[in-house]
Amino acid sequence: MNSPNVPPSGREADPAAAPRPAGATTGKAVVPVGGPDGPVVGMVGAGQLARMTQQAAIALGIELRVLANSRDESAAKVIVDTRLGDYRDLADLREFAKGCDAVTFDHEHVPTEHIRALLGEGFAVHPGADALVHAQDKAVMRERLTAIGVPCPAWAHVSEAADVEAFAQEHGWPVVLKAVRGGYDGRGVWVCASAEEAREPLESGVALLAEAFVPFERELAVLVARSPHGQGVSYPVVETVQKDGICVEVIAPAPGLGEEDAAAAQHIALKIAQELGVTGLLAVEMFSTESGLVVNELAMRPHNSGHWTIEGARTSQFEQHLRAVLNLPLGSPSLTAPVVVMVNLLGGSDPNIFSRYEHVLAHDPGIKIHFYGKDVRPGRKIGHVTALGTDLAEVRARAWHAADCLKGPADD
Repeated sequence: MNSPNVPPSGREADPAAAPRPAGATTGKAVVPVGGPDGPVVGMVGAGQLARMTQQAAIALGIELRVLANSRDESAAKVIVDTRLGDYRDLADLREFAKGCDAVTFDHEHVPTEHIRALLGEGFAVHPGADALVHAQDKAVMRERLTAIGVPCPAWAHVSEAADVEAFAQEHGWPVVLKAVRGGYDGRGVWVCASAEEAREPLESGVALLAEAFVPFERELAVLVARSPHGQGVSYPVVETVQKDGICVEVIAPAPGLGEEDAAAAQHIALKIAQELGVTGLLAVEMFSTESGLVVNELAMRPHNSGHWTIEGARTSQFEQHLRAVLNLPLGSPSLTAPVVVMVNLLGGSDPNIFSRYEHVLAHDPGIKIHFYGKDVRPGRKIGHVTALGTDLAEVRARAWHAADCLKGPADD
């Protein structure tokens, strides 16, 4: 692919600079058919990603419909057109999709064969099954990324201790074992320093692959969007900070990242989106190592690494995703401030968050707080805070002060 030169500040990629994948459409903007006030987008899943997508849909005049398991889910509490059903049931998915101009997802767990069935029946589903499977199945992802020349860790299919030991002999300990399907937020990932430590995941009955442990300097993420007719944009590269397998902080743009390295990261993400035929958002998580960038994970939906874009970018990731799946012109991904920091709000032992709400808002009128409408439990993501400014240390301090205050006093 002849990749465009995308600067670290984020810029639109020229769709004419790369060929369209087989099967891609060249459509025009969607003509609404589902409702009198604008197009209808159906989002399968009713978590916080769908909840925040609703905010963008309102401004765009788009009707957002969600498929929820229950009325207690985050998005179901605030979206009028909430349909109850099981995302694993094709009949429920088919009924949900009727009248939608586009169907998309706030998670990757919908069975691939159901997505193929919907596409075969004429529903517009974004991303399609051939793309989304790369975010659902880590083995498929590794095979394809390796084939198209994307830098990845060494990896192999494993099913028994002898496989892991043979892999370790070639690539060394520790070995990272990953569930081929279903893992997220640190779940389904085991860093094993010995064959004995690998025993538990091997005996779990879960299909696994092994990856070489990557001695990374820090973790980066690139969020790109691509529409059905091939237009693409890349947001600035961000640094993500992880604790216990959970993202706790995102810094935009990634501090100290040179323009050449930032452009290289964006080119990798845009190449993956093009080669896989992604429509909608694609989040590419990467390791920054002494020898270069290594791709870790993919997600094809709005992503935790992009929550900062609500206030910190000209077009939020949620608006961008809606534009992309409806084949509308994509918005500017550029920053609204020199520095943006997002800190995830994790639940503590005291669920009475609003007793501290007034203090946080009074202390820092510029802080932005987003709650997800979830019950508070220790360690659970219940919201996030965002701070913007010019000085990195000052902006980080503000974001962490707000998150720590809202969480409440630390447990002994």
